[in-house]
Amino acid sequence: MVEQPFTTWEDAVVWLRNQPDQRQLVLDAFYDDPLIDAAKRYFASGEWQAVSKFLENRTGKALDVGAGRGIASYALARSGFAVTALEPDPSVVVGTAAIRGLATEAGLPIEVVEEFSERLPFADGTFDVVFARAVLHHMRDLDSACREMFRVLRPGGMLIAAREHVISRESDLGAFLDQHPLHHLYGGEHAYLLDRYIGALRNARFAAIEVLSPLKSPINLFPHTIETLRAAVVERLTDKIPVRPVWRAALASRSVFTSLLSMAERFDHRPGRLYSFVCHKAQS
Repeated sequence: MVEQPFTTWEDAVVWLRNQPDQRQLVLDAFYDDPLIDAAKRYFASGEWQAVSKFLENRTGKALDVGAGRGIASYALARSGFAVTALEPDPSVVVGTAAIRGLATEAGLPIEVVEEFSERLPFADGTFDVVFARAVLHHMRDLDSACREMFRVLRPGGMLIAAREHVISRESDLGAFLDQHPLHHLYGGEHAYLLDRYIGALRNARFAAIEVLSPLKSPINLFPHTIETLRAAVVERLTDKIPVRPVWRAALASRSVFTSLLSMAERFDHRPGRLYSFVCHKAQS
């Protein structure tokens, strides 16, 4: 096992931000300052725009689980929800102190609670929406975490678990961790089999579970969009067969390109590829 060079996530992120060659990764992870600029960029991103479509016509109280720096809390609050941000790390860079500062600067009423996701300190049926961005794959007790998120949802409520790492077999976990750009800094990354996520959500008694596969939704594609992914594919094909105008013409149609992506998913076994889950709690 590789020894991690940092003992806190804050130290790891501060180090990363000071590496000139990692600037794009910092931006893509929304670790840059000023935090309010990062939050605004997330709110405008294709990822959040896709999330917000699932939230249309929903109002009320939202819980942001594993809120980190608070970018999703900010987006939920700007979308009209009364937001509670749950985050165990008190850090001023990547934790609750950062969220409080962001809420104050943005003038948004975000309540901040320091606690872990496996034990939610809220009464049954408190929230209309639970949002968990890249949270479930960190859970040591995935079943307990899913049950807790179900418990605190009101009947008819929705859980969106976004950008969860998936492996095809347990033996892929090592390869995923080795290639992860941040795991070597502090650790804490993980990935589960797709059936493991779905099983935990079903066992928590969610009535309906929509699975968004890696290439199906902008939520999973970010920082790519369909357009930038198409450009990347054209570049890759041009490297193999240098006829760029032909590749551009062949993939010019969005519908044709998305159809090709759907076919490509059958052969997509990348360790750690991203899935998202939209889950509904039945009306009582």
